[in-house]
Amino acid sequence: MQSLDDRVAAAHIRLPARGNRRLQALVDAVNADQQVKAWWHAAAINAERLGMSDHSWVHIQIVTNIALRLARLLSRRGVVFSAVADHGLEDRDAEVIIAAAALFHCVGMSIHRADHERFSLFLTADKLPRLLEPIYDEPKRSVIVAEASHAIISHRTKGEPFTIEGSIVRVADALDMAKGRSRVPFEQLLPNIHSLSSYAIESVKISPGRETAVRIEIEMNNSAGIYQVDEGLGTKLRGTPLAEHLEVIARIDAEHEQRLIPVFRLS
Repeated sequence: MQSLDDRVAAAHIRLPARGNRRLQALVDAVNADQQVKAWWHAAAINAERLGMSDHSWVHIQIVTNIALRLARLLSRRGVVFSAVADHGLEDRDAEVIIAAAALFHCVGMSIHRADHERFSLFLTADKLPRLLEPIYDEPKRSVIVAEASHAIISHRTKGEPFTIEGSIVRVADALDMAKGRSRVPFEQLLPNIHSLSSYAIESVKISPGRETAVRIEIEMNNSAGIYQVDEGLGTKLRGTPLAEHLEVIARIDAEHEQRLIPVFRLS
């Protein structure tokens, strides 16, 4: 087994900053912060103790990259970020808000699963302002922290985000659903709708939409995956400012499965 120091040091977030120096500066600061990476490690251990899917730094990287992918597709179609519309900030600042929220959204799992979103807020309130201090002056820094904190708390079950950024982080977290993400082998899980539906998700593809800004295509090997799509992703998407901009299509292409339905559209 790797030592604690080695496991924490292995965490390293990579994402396409695309010339956004503020975003890159935040990611560099997080990658250099042993405390944040220790929180990710502890969160992953608690998830393993509970038999949950992966909540390590790998989950953090996937969610952050998905969130930025969604944000850029939305921006390309003219969707205005809430930080831009309400605070007069720039798109690049909105990307910082989204990335910050994604990077910190489940650090509270290092304390406990129950109410982990609130614990994440406590840890973020102490750490994020210091990470942003070399990047932003006041009052922008406090606005960035406030908006990121809203996005963090918005990813809980009844988060009810009222910003585009909060909706993006909420949906990005739900989209880390492919079966390969589980660190607990399917064969070791008790057969229930949660384990069956998680294992049924083969892949998730995010691309520009035709009638909407974003098209999300989910490939399933079994119709049990519909539970993951509808109750997992659907619950996170419905009622958010993002709902009108996303089209979600789930398909079952496995020839050996009895196709109860060939295509499921989230509405």
